[in-house]
Amino acid sequence: MTTTARNRMRLLVPAALAALAVSATTAAAPSSSATTAEHSITSHSHQAPAKSPKAMLDAWLRLWNGDFTQASGIISPDFTVHAALLDGGDGSSIRGADGLVAWIAQTRAVFADLRFSLQVDPLVAGHRASVRWTATGTYAGGFPGAKAAPGTVVTFTGTDTLRIRNGKFVEYWLNSDTLQLLTQLHAL
Repeated sequence: MTTTARNRMRLLVPAALAALAVSATTAAAPSSSATTAEHSITSHSHQAPAKSPKAMLDAWLRLWNGDFTQASGIISPDFTVHAALLDGGDGSSIRGADGLVAWIAQTRAVFADLRFSLQVDPLVAGHRASVRWTATGTYAGGFPGAKAAPGTVVTFTGTDTLRIRNGKFVEYWLNSDTLQLLTQLHAL
C-alpha cells in the first residue's frame, strides 16, 4: 500500500466518525466547501473559549459539520487524539487545532456532505463529556480498496469522549463503528 493510501486511510475513517452535539437542530449548520488555505485555523481570529460544556459541544458539532472557524475557540494547543486508525496508528500524530482541522478536511473530501447528528444526549461529568452520534454522507470516491460506487450514501455511528480544561478540549477518545462504514463502502 502506498504512503498516500495509508495516510488517506489513517485520516478518513476516524475523522468521519468524530462529532459531538447537544441538539439535532445544530446538525443543520451549513457545511464548508472551503479551499485548503481556509482549512488552517491560524488565519482566523481567535474566539473566546466557550464557557459551558453545552456551548462547547455545539461548536464541536459545527466543526465536524464543516465550520472550521470553531476550532480556535474550543481546541487547546495541547489537544491530542486517541483513536485506532486504519493504518495501525493511535491518533497521536493529530495535534492541536490545525491538526484536527486538517484531519476533518481530508475526511470531508471523501464525504463532502457528511452530517453528524446526536443519537443520545451527551453525558457531562466534571471535566469530561461523551456522546453517541450518527453520521450520514455521500461517498465521493477515493477511499483505498472501496468498491462502492461514488454517490453511495453511508451511515455509521460512534461515541466521542472529550476532556475539557480551561474552556477548551484537550483530549479526545474516539470509538467508532469502522466495520459498519467499511462494509457500506465494500472495502472488506
